[in-house]
Amino acid sequence: MSAAPARTPPTRRRILRTGLRLAAGLAILVIFGTAALLTPGMATRSLSVQEAAFTATSALAVTGLSVIVPYQDLTLAGQIALLLMIEIGGVGFMTGAVVTLRLLGRKVYLADRLALRDSLGLVEPRAILRIMWQVLTTTLIIQTLAAISFWLAWRVELGAARAAFYAFFHAASSFCNAGFDLFTGSPYFGGAFPTDTATLATSGTLIILGGLGIPVLADLLTWPRRRRRLALHTRVTLVVYLMLITLGALGFLLAETRPGGTLAATPFGRSLELTVFQSISTRTAGIAALPSFENLTSASQWLMMALMLVGCAPASMGGGITTGTLAVLALSFWAYVKGHPAAVIGGRTISWDAVRRAAAILTVSLFAVAVATWLILMTHPVSLDLALFEVISAFATTGLTLAFTTQLNTFGLLVIMAVMFWGRLGALTIVVALAQTAPPQAVTYPEETLLIG
Repeated sequence: MSAAPARTPPTRRRILRTGLRLAAGLAILVIFGTAALLTPGMATRSLSVQEAAFTATSALAVTGLSVIVPYQDLTLAGQIALLLMIEIGGVGFMTGAVVTLRLLGRKVYLADRLALRDSLGLVEPRAILRIMWQVLTTTLIIQTLAAISFWLAWRVELGAARAAFYAFFHAASSFCNAGFDLFTGSPYFGGAFPTDTATLATSGTLIILGGLGIPVLADLLTWPRRRRRLALHTRVTLVVYLMLITLGALGFLLAETRPGGTLAATPFGRSLELTVFQSISTRTAGIAALPSFENLTSASQWLMMALMLVGCAPASMGGGITTGTLAVLALSFWAYVKGHPAAVIGGRTISWDAVRRAAAILTVSLFAVAVATWLILMTHPVSLDLALFEVISAFATTGLTLAFTTQLNTFGLLVIMAVMFWGRLGALTIVVALAQTAPPQAVTYPEETLLIG
């Protein structure tokens, strides 16, 4: 009897680079999502291919930009499909892939662990499966509790059954920082997302939790049992988050309560409530709470663009350059100004590799935003601030718009879809996907100084 051929070890199998695996996975999900929305019974009218593709990309990239009105244009089945795409895009398609492999009894090979690591934005692939299960369990609990809170706030206006579905839909949309809602165009709450205190508090809490990132949530969950201080990344993220929310709320409050602002006639307490929520939502959730959103002052619009560009924490439901990139660049700049050899915080030195990664992310992100904005300006008769706002919103997977999305032509829709796709994968993932493995450098060259500044 001849011996059975030996199995090729998984590590020797020819696999795509991690970045390409993530990009290909997201592209396949977009194709399936587009096909699902084009299926009969999903829409109340015949959706075009570009409408379905744009909506699927926006949902899977948890952005919220839309050329349709989900309440009017989608049936209940279509709204459920949209909800599923938001969950898949938010929690992470690679997480779902690994869960499927485990349920089928297959091993999770190193290639899958590395892909999941990059999908979650983690540094080391150790204990990935444990973190994955924590994420899934925590996500389910958080969204369920928030849905109950929404249901209690909306059951009188919507009725018990409709309120239950709306509660779960918007709990997922808020936690995943997706920005889709079922109130726009509806007869409920004036055809806009409710801005009562209970709704804003619940949605704002969900947005923050979804934007903190998986490592931060895992650290916070295990902190009481470990009885030691939080990890440096967690502490830095929480501080940056608090600073951005405070500065954003203060900026909106100053800009919009002046004569001519949208909150000029609004009581101070109510204005503070709305601006705090808008500061939380602007960075990547995309839910508009301020009245007459398209009529915001220019100062508020520029502040929004800055907040959107920063976005959420690494390995979170949101996009942007991330708070981690901002923190590393700010600390490195401060160290340079003070003449220190390296950036130090919390008794720890930030590695030069982290600084180079942060600089690469910022550079690539600004380049992508600049190119996309130029393409929009070349193909649409629109002002710079309007085009730039739309592109940054897509890149940061925020979903806020100055009523410009529905004015995009076919080429403009393709540009924004590409930017949303880019924003969800992350600039660094795109760089890794396109870069060739660098061979060992056999020769080193003498240094030379280039003038800068």
